[in-house]
Amino acid sequence: MSAASGAKNPESALVRSLERSAHPLRSTEPGGRTEDLRALGAMVGDAKVVGLGEATHGSHEFFTMKERVFRHLVEERDFTTFALEMSWSAGLRIDEYVQGGPGDAWTIAKETLAGSPWEREEFVSLIAWLREHNRRHPDHRVHFMGDDLGAPELGDHIFERVVSSVGRTRPEALPRLTALYAGLRPLDDIFGYLRKPVAEREENAARAKEALDLVAEHQEAGGGDHAWTVQHARNIAQTFAFATVDLTDPASVTAAESVRDQAMADNVLWWQRHTGHKMLLSAHNGHVGYLSTHPDMYPRTQGAVLRDRLGRGYVAIGFSFAGGSFLTKDASLEGDWKAVTVPAARPGMSEYVLDRVRYRDFYLDLRTAPATARDWLDHARPVYDAGSTFTPDPLPVLALGRAYDALIHLHRVRAADQF
Repeated sequence: MSAASGAKNPESALVRSLERSAHPLRSTEPGGRTEDLRALGAMVGDAKVVGLGEATHGSHEFFTMKERVFRHLVEERDFTTFALEMSWSAGLRIDEYVQGGPGDAWTIAKETLAGSPWEREEFVSLIAWLREHNRRHPDHRVHFMGDDLGAPELGDHIFERVVSSVGRTRPEALPRLTALYAGLRPLDDIFGYLRKPVAEREENAARAKEALDLVAEHQEAGGGDHAWTVQHARNIAQTFAFATVDLTDPASVTAAESVRDQAMADNVLWWQRHTGHKMLLSAHNGHVGYLSTHPDMYPRTQGAVLRDRLGRGYVAIGFSFAGGSFLTKDASLEGDWKAVTVPAARPGMSEYVLDRVRYRDFYLDLRTAPATARDWLDHARPVYDAGSTFTPDPLPVLALGRAYDALIHLHRVRAADQF
């Protein structure tokens, strides 16, 4: 046997091993038959929360596949809430529309998603479907929630919800609460706010925390609405705590990102406990999975927190792709989203081997893969991974089998559709 043949055969055996676990996808577009997703539903099992990632923040197929999977989980697994890596307050605004509030899907998306990676036609489609589902199925209503901090803004309405509630139920606490929030509201531009002196931002964070403690007193006050009021105040405090970050200090940035992932997980857990809903959690791979391609910045992911708290009640599904286009920026806190194209995955990358599976697009359960595949999946290799920014050289590395419970692999992706 030649040296070349000896090197090729192990890879061929690996591909065959992956193929034994792979389930082909009929489409990544929502609508139509969903028989091809039944095995994915079985992988989800009885999970209360399913994290569905995205290898980039701006690819059409990742976004449409999220709608397709959520529709299937609503119809076949009794899921109720679509959660997105976006601000809590903006999520409330979208859910008001989904529940029958005024406006239209395009306008609501433009108002709430402006400047974000999700300011895309694909999310207009999702929001429109959620509302239409509720119109057609009033006894099986679906919801939308944002699990993130108040970026790019908190907006004044979230403060007003807290103040109005306290004014109705505990008027004696209102003067102190009003004074605490006076210098904080509204927070209309968190990125501009981050240019303020750190000491000033730390003082504001202390005020937001004191306001939360004040609101959280006397749990019986206000009945069921009180829990929502406390959660709104908690999100305000979370946002100001994160916004104490010193962008010139890498250790401070890492600490702030840990605060953020913990806050996102806490918000998901609060919603799930409070509503009892089964939830699809949409975020970047590095937030839904158990490992990040940048562990120096994200040492403990939202997904890791959710797994610790929910155990088998949380399932993480990652995405991979072997080439194509997506939207990204030159700097994470400024600039416009623009299209970037990457070539077909090269030898040595995880996606190069995955793309040799005979199905163009497919998914597999990483927990039950054959031993040959499992051993390969548990080793870190270069992968395509883009958040707000993208660094092509060197590519980040990730052990797919340790990062996710299941993986959806797509042959090619294209840039998401901008408004």
